[in-house]
Amino acid sequence: MPQSADKVIDHELLFREPEYQKIFADKKANFEFNHSDARVAEIRDWTKSKDYKDKNFAREALTVNPAKACQPLGAVYVANGFAKTLSFVHGSQGCVAYYRSHFSRHFKEPTSCVSSSMTEDAAVFGGLNNMVDGLANAYNLYKPEMIAVSTTCMAEVIGDDLNAFIKTSKEKGSVPAEFDVPFAHTPAFVGSHVTGYDNALLGVLQHFWDGKSKTTEPLVRVPDESINFIGGFDGFVVGNMKEVKRIFELFGAKVNVICDPSEVWNTPTDGEFRMYEGGTTKAEVEAALHAKATIVFQEYCCEKTAKYLAEKGQEVVVLNAPVGVAGTDRFIMAISRLTGKPVPAVLERERGQLVDAMADSQAHLHGKRYALYGDPDQMLGYSEFLLELGAEPAHVLATNGGEDWANKVQALFDSSPYGANCKVYPKRDLWHMRSLLHTEPVDFLIGNTYGKYLERDCGVPLIRLVFPIFDRHHYHRFPTWGYNGALWLLTMLLDEFFETLDANTIVPGKTDYSYDIIR
Repeated sequence: MPQSADKVIDHELLFREPEYQKIFADKKANFEFNHSDARVAEIRDWTKSKDYKDKNFAREALTVNPAKACQPLGAVYVANGFAKTLSFVHGSQGCVAYYRSHFSRHFKEPTSCVSSSMTEDAAVFGGLNNMVDGLANAYNLYKPEMIAVSTTCMAEVIGDDLNAFIKTSKEKGSVPAEFDVPFAHTPAFVGSHVTGYDNALLGVLQHFWDGKSKTTEPLVRVPDESINFIGGFDGFVVGNMKEVKRIFELFGAKVNVICDPSEVWNTPTDGEFRMYEGGTTKAEVEAALHAKATIVFQEYCCEKTAKYLAEKGQEVVVLNAPVGVAGTDRFIMAISRLTGKPVPAVLERERGQLVDAMADSQAHLHGKRYALYGDPDQMLGYSEFLLELGAEPAHVLATNGGEDWANKVQALFDSSPYGANCKVYPKRDLWHMRSLLHTEPVDFLIGNTYGKYLERDCGVPLIRLVFPIFDRHHYHRFPTWGYNGALWLLTMLLDEFFETLDANTIVPGKTDYSYDIIR
């Protein structure tokens, strides 16, 4: 064998060795039903045609490679945003392993989450015993101050009642009667991770504001001058939350950040393991009821929560993951209006610096066509920024976007001359995106790590700006919101443009006719 203790070969090189190549060849010859290479090539080329695209877009009952995750992932995200809170997923171990690994691979940090470990027995007879034992083990082993419960498909299919199960668990002594166990039903077979975020966050607020499942008196709102901020599901939360807090501090505003996982996914290596770090405290959650207003950064990620806040008497300012000049302007002006304070000079200067940077580079990005996919709010923010740059967001796709979102994106296109040839695709998946890239080519693709397969298949350079990002490190530490965030995004767009330009002008005397050091 080519590998030994003295010669360790990484996997991407190891499997190229003759021994492994023979194994692969034998497997293909003896165990796979093969068509001829010519037939495979014929079908592959047909799937790139307009005829196939029309058939692809005509399908109704099948989803291929959706650009979304399931509800419990969003619920786990929410749980990590509260101080000393343990996420408890009522379902199988395999599901929870997926949520933990997804966050851990994206943020490069451990993500705590436990499971009730439902098996076949629980699927038949119900998961009450799993809940009773699971809450007791989680409480005694990990010493949380709160346990946030959500569900998976298995628990939802059999109809487990979380409220009843948690009450029974407390009666059996799993956790003290006064211990906080907010919950949310998050069936993975409907909605997406943004739906799960919404349901879980609403569950936490209802728990503390509405009497903790009728075990205490509901809180009475006494309005004050504070402002709440809800960021929504955000793969760049480490960098974004730091930037948002800085902006509020510049205004001198009193802000309650509801659900802040930025610190638990940014812990230092100093010899101390932190299972819990940062997050919104229970006292801050209760105080948030009294705020004069709440700024919600992702409308389609917080639909139920925003409605609930409005019902409590708060003004709710709803935005769509604001990116770029106009998006940040709306955020800044909302803070100014709510606080009654002028825009700080430092923010005015940062705005001017961003506009200057955009002007410096506009010639390179002007007229470039982009395809992008991701969550609805994020797609709105990115599309608006591309239009500001004079670029064209030609194909904008969101598997978890509905008709209302599509109409909003179309209105954005209609407001700009650069949106004339752009189209929006709600409830479509990455197989639809493949057809679009082959039949209506673009210059660049914006998406997550899974877009690399589209990049290889369609020859469209990928810019990784959507959760999850597994094959690049530390993007999440940089902001995408605010003027500084837009500057970083501009740099990312330009870097990929120049990398592509370099790749296409690499042969002296044939493709390189000038000094390509200067761009």
